[in-house]
Amino acid sequence: MTAILGSAAGSEVTADGSEATADGVVPTDETEGPRRPSLSPSRAADFKTCPLLYRFRTIDRLPERKTLAAVRGTLVHSVLEKLYDLPAAGRTVAAAQDLVAPAWAELRDEPGIAELFGAAQEDGAETDANAPESVEAWLASAGKLVERYFALEDPTRIQPDGREQLVEVTLPDGLLLRGFVDRLDVAPNGALRVVDYKTGSMPREAFEAKALFQMKFYALVLWRTRGVVAAQLKLIYLGDGDTLTYAPDEAELLRFERTLQAIWAAIERAVATGDFRPNKTRLCGWCDHQALCPAWGGTPPPFPAEAAAARGWQTLLPVVERD
Repeated sequence: MTAILGSAAGSEVTADGSEATADGVVPTDETEGPRRPSLSPSRAADFKTCPLLYRFRTIDRLPERKTLAAVRGTLVHSVLEKLYDLPAAGRTVAAAQDLVAPAWAELRDEPGIAELFGAAQEDGAETDANAPESVEAWLASAGKLVERYFALEDPTRIQPDGREQLVEVTLPDGLLLRGFVDRLDVAPNGALRVVDYKTGSMPREAFEAKALFQMKFYALVLWRTRGVVAAQLKLIYLGDGDTLTYAPDEAELLRFERTLQAIWAAIERAVATGDFRPNKTRLCGWCDHQALCPAWGGTPPPFPAEAAAARGWQTLLPVVERD
């Protein structure tokens, strides 16, 4: 079994998949070489939600629009990461608020972000009716989320072991698991706490299991790499100022490992045949790919067998060799 624990920033597109990020594949070593498929919590959740969505994001790698909520989440995560660069005594609300502007300066020039806010036309109309009143108002909303964090934890009493930390492991059957943990705390007695920041509100009890899927993924990788079952998985919901905590056990992580292996086997079958079925749910309203989805009257593009093979996937479909 191989294992790596290291730090990385700006990687998973919502912690999860990869370049080591969004495409779900990584090189087999640190030098250039064959790429190797991997499973992240976000990509596993994609396949569970809709196999066709997984294909569009991981195999076709179709572009998706950024959203104001997602960009605000990225900004807040960046501020909370940088907060722990400060000395413990300096981790105040005011200091955190001072980090918002420089974090935004690093983020705002990324492709697709400026367009979210719209540009005033000559007649004064906004190009995007959903755009905020101003960038300043949007930044203020991010600042409120940062401030709310201080009501949920005292950062002067915390010294993280890792932030935005890459955790990955190859299971005995060859499945590579990888993801990025927002924060990892290690107690003096070696106990682990895995922390994830969410800028939305805490889900209803019926949806807690889905929220904890990502955290159990991290707990499994840490157990397989460090030999320690995390004492606490902690989700911090800044939208409504609430927290969700959970303590897994070894037997549960073993069951979860089998679940991931079953998901991976289903993904491999789908890639081999090019057969990714859509799953129509209420979440379709947020999907950028309805025009290509058979469930909505669309036609997917031909399965990109060549691109899949180039990324290390095994496919039964014909691959066109190019000079």
